Amino acid sequence: MAHIDLHNELPGLMALLTYRPETAKPLVDLANTLLRGPNSLTRGERELIGAAVSQENDCTFCANSHKAMATQELDDPPLVDKVLKDREEAPPKLRALLNIATQVRISGKSVHPNDIEAAHQAGATDVEIHDTVLIAAAFCMMNRYVDGLGTLAPPDPAGYAAAAKRITENGYGS
Repeated sequence: MAHIDLHNELPGLMALLTYRPETAKPLVDLANTLLRGPNSLTRGERELIGAAVSQENDCTFCANSHKAMATQELDDPPLVDKVLKDREEAPPKLRALLNIATQVRISGKSVHPNDIEAAHQAGATDVEIHDTVLIAAAFCMMNRYVDGLGTLAPPDPAGYAAAAKRITENGYGS
């Protein structure tokens, strides 16, 4: 049961977006831009960054949702489980970006020039670094939004996989 009456029985962020449609639109637009828009990082890589931040923030709904999305989007679904268990399993550029995302999750001031240099040396562009920081920051906000209002996080992974398939086909907010 959510901390407030959301007037719906939907899980996680979906319950909150339904409850306040006027705040839903900019949040959905941001998610679609960051996670689905044109980018040199694949959709799967961006979703994996979101899943990793959510997992580190202990946000069950968001971690499970974006793990399902990363699995749906990546050409190598087993990579998702490996990377979420051990960041060292990620390819070098993604590993460097995940390190930056982790630093952002702790505090924006935790990102240091050597983190940026390591990402550059691994092949990350300035835009990819920018977008990683913004994805991590946005996920921290969303994780706190979902958990701060005590929304439902279904235990069955099948529901997350079904939602991931729908989002892959139609985008966020569908």
